[in-house]
Amino acid sequence: MLRVIKSFQYAFAGCRFLLRTQTNAWVHLLATVTLFIVCCFFHLSTTEVVLLIIATASVWVAELFNTAVEQIIDLLHPQWHPRAGRVKDLAAAAVLVTALSALAVAAFIFIPKIIH
Repeated sequence: MLRVIKSFQYAFAGCRFLLRTQTNAWVHLLATVTLFIVCCFFHLSTTEVVLLIIATASVWVAELFNTAVEQIIDLLHPQWHPRAGRVKDLAAAAVLVTALSALAVAAFIFIPKIIH
C-alpha cells in the first residue's frame, strides 16, 4: 500500500512541476476549466463527454511528455545543439498537433449545438 501512495506522490509532484515551470500548462488549465464550464450549458451525450475527456487528457499527456523530453535533453546536452533543439521542436509539435486535434473535436461537438 505504501508503494501505491508513493507512486501517487511522485505523479502529483510531476503535475506540480509542470504547472510551476511550463507557461503553456496554464493555458491548457484555462482551456480545461473553460471547457468544463461550457459543458455545463449544453446537453451532451455520454459519447460527446467521453470524446471531450479523451481529447483534453491527450493534450495534458502530450504536454507532460513534452516537458519530460525537454528535461532529458537539458540533462544530456546542457549546451545548445541543433539536434537537441530539433528534438525539443518535435516534442512541442506533438503538443500542437494534439491541441489542434482536441480543438477540432470540441468544434465538431459544439458548433452544431450553437448553430441550432
